[in-house]
Amino acid sequence: MLRRAELLAVVTLVLGMAESAETAERAFDSFGGWQQSSAAASGWFRTERAEGRWWLVDPDGHWFLSVGVNNVNARPDVVRGTERIPYYDTVKRKYGRETDWAKAAVGRLKGWGFNTVGAWSARNTWEQGMAYAVILHCAGVVDWGERRSFPDVFDAGFESAVMRHAREACREVADDPRLIGYFTDNELGWGREGGGSETLFAEFLGREESAPGRQALLCFLERRYLNIGELNRAWGTRYESFEEVGRVPQAGSKIPQGDEVGFLRLAAEQYFRVVHDAIRAVDEHHLILGCRFAGYAPRPVLEAMRQYVDVVSLNHYGAHPPSDMARAIQCIVGKPVLITEFSFRARDSGLPNTRGAGLVVDNQEQRAQHFERYVHELMDLPMVVGYHWFEHSDQPAEGRLDGENSNYGLVDIRDEPYSELVEVMARVNGSVYDLALGRAGPPKEM
Repeated sequence: MLRRAELLAVVTLVLGMAESAETAERAFDSFGGWQQSSAAASGWFRTERAEGRWWLVDPDGHWFLSVGVNNVNARPDVVRGTERIPYYDTVKRKYGRETDWAKAAVGRLKGWGFNTVGAWSARNTWEQGMAYAVILHCAGVVDWGERRSFPDVFDAGFESAVMRHAREACREVADDPRLIGYFTDNELGWGREGGGSETLFAEFLGREESAPGRQALLCFLERRYLNIGELNRAWGTRYESFEEVGRVPQAGSKIPQGDEVGFLRLAAEQYFRVVHDAIRAVDEHHLILGCRFAGYAPRPVLEAMRQYVDVVSLNHYGAHPPSDMARAIQCIVGKPVLITEFSFRARDSGLPNTRGAGLVVDNQEQRAQHFERYVHELMDLPMVVGYHWFEHSDQPAEGRLDGENSNYGLVDIRDEPYSELVEVMARVNGSVYDLALGRAGPPKEM
């Protein structure tokens, strides 16, 4: 049994932790915004510049840095080739009902200093009193075939399908003040400039004759060159009409880079206009958070999106934050940046970590150290308004549908938290406003 002095020490510790949690809770309003700040309240999340940096502002008029977690979901990953969801097996055993799991999961996230439920999270997590963001997947509303990396945004069928999709997906959350906003897509293929095998120009040029995208490209070329002779001189070709362009390969011909870049900008503007107008037809208030670029955003695409988004979202798995990319986004678009995926994996998790992006370190302590350093560096960037960790639970060791089998989770498949990681996250997340304002000290040495 504990002696009286030991018992008093334990009680003091518990009471101290409770008091600390209560103090932390008082620092934030019901939306998770920072109580020490003051801005105009609009009743919705919005953006503003103040104190030399960008901020989100919550519905009550307090600064809000979105500190989130992706895929907070009781059924996150199916094992490829099966119908098994190992984490869901744990949820059923441990909680019984998914609503009970959602309450517990979001409660833990709050305790670890998070204030946002990120992309791919289950609907029942949106109902637990935490801010959230929704991903719409607009590019997938029409099946363009496996070989297409980008939708035919010039097709009237695409526009009408996106409009229908937005009516269904946005209408049910349009009146919820806890919704931060909408991601329109995730990691769209922007052709070779976005990491693909060919340019978007070449992809659209090779589409069938009647495809609206090919016709839009030919119209672009006609406006650019006025007649086929001018195009032939620029390309080194001998086409007799614009309708022949791209149909008969000609030795020695070369498409000028300016044509490829110009069409990429045109296609991007069409995409962002269509999804913007579809969302705004249903929801005038919530933020449009962009398309979650895969680590790199091509300049022509950034130029095209300026008037159609409120925030630019970027997934990034480097060891250090994408400082140059964030500065370029700020310079070109003039909008704040949200890091919507980042993560580190560890070998001591027992998972293979052979598929998936990001650095693999030796253990959970190093994982926590990398998180702390990354967030410290990220908050030095005045255009950054938050970060979302990928992801809530580990991937299955057998591999999910695309084969990824990595230690991305805050919790393992048994729903047990990685204590070294989440303890550091709680401390760092709790200091994020001090970091943003330059009031915090350096990270602990690695």
